[in-house]
Amino acid sequence: MSDRHLHIISFDIPYPPNYGGVIDVFYKITTLHKLGIKIHLHCFEYPGRERTTELDQYCEEVQYYPRILGIRSAFSFKPYIVSSRKSDELIENLVKDDYPILFEGLHSCYYIDDPRLKKRIKIYRESNIEHRYYFNLFKVDANIKNKLYFFSASAKLRIYQNVLRHATLMLAVSQHDADYLKQHFPGIPVYHLPSFHANNNVSIVPGMGDYALYHGNIEVSENEYAATYLVTKIFNEPDIPFIIAGMNPRPKFRKMAETKPNVMLVANPAEEKMSELIRNAHVHILVTFQATGLKLKLLNTLYNGRFCLVNDAMLKGTSLDSLCEIGNTAEELKAKLRDLFKKEFTIEETVRRQELLKEKYDNHVNGEKMISLIYKL
Repeated sequence: MSDRHLHIISFDIPYPPNYGGVIDVFYKITTLHKLGIKIHLHCFEYPGRERTTELDQYCEEVQYYPRILGIRSAFSFKPYIVSSRKSDELIENLVKDDYPILFEGLHSCYYIDDPRLKKRIKIYRESNIEHRYYFNLFKVDANIKNKLYFFSASAKLRIYQNVLRHATLMLAVSQHDADYLKQHFPGIPVYHLPSFHANNNVSIVPGMGDYALYHGNIEVSENEYAATYLVTKIFNEPDIPFIIAGMNPRPKFRKMAETKPNVMLVANPAEEKMSELIRNAHVHILVTFQATGLKLKLLNTLYNGRFCLVNDAMLKGTSLDSLCEIGNTAEELKAKLRDLFKKEFTIEETVRRQELLKEKYDNHVNGEKMISLIYKL
């Protein structure tokens, strides 16, 4: 068998894998490397994430390109998340060979319609229906400046997504998103390929915990909105302790959480602390008002935590409904919460989770599927 090479264009440096998008990229890279794929990784970098030698062990080469921030990218007909990720050096590197190219998210698609790549295999890795994502951010963010940016970005992204007609293949993180892409791009093969992740086996402590947990990056408007909903509508059950754990909560949110005597806010927990909170919680309450993409915090919780209480939007297109309790109103969520605190989490439930997650979310299985789709085995 001849060597199989693959270019991967990443919107960010995918190490450390500490937030949704880069988790998928990093564990995709490690999985494909184990399966014998020779990876040529191209990363856009900007302040806050440093270059790392960790990626070198999985890749034939790792190239870095500066993200073009500020006015030069803002005043473009292309969306800012796309126009800020262009590089003459990148396209020069891509045309040196004829290997397939994986574009990670719409962010990285600046060159997907470039005539120099016309005859190449180009794979679009969908992580969100971006214009919907930004429109929902517009709806939930209270800051006027942010709202204007999110509305403008949503409009640009809706138009720009037509560039995806130049893709050879599309891989969507949820069946819901795959259905959307099939409808809008009927001439292109679209497959559901769940996000790659850090977990190999279910590892859950059976029995009872004594608190409910919500976790997420609270500086993201979507998560702050969800956490605010929980604090004001759900976490007023005085006999249940609640913990909210997440990155960079804003002062306004901190003050609101402090008004609830049964709510504890854990800001910026270290990785070890976060893992401890997930393992020891009795109920994980995870709600979202964005029904796009795959919520990796849900997947991580199902591998490592006890009961998961979610709304329908969190599950859209995931096939994980049977592993969760579902509530879509404050009354339903509170009733389910009270019921779950009367139950023990059993070993039998752990085994059931392992079987279902192995079937649909196993990295090795999905890596082999991805290879077969790209290289037509």
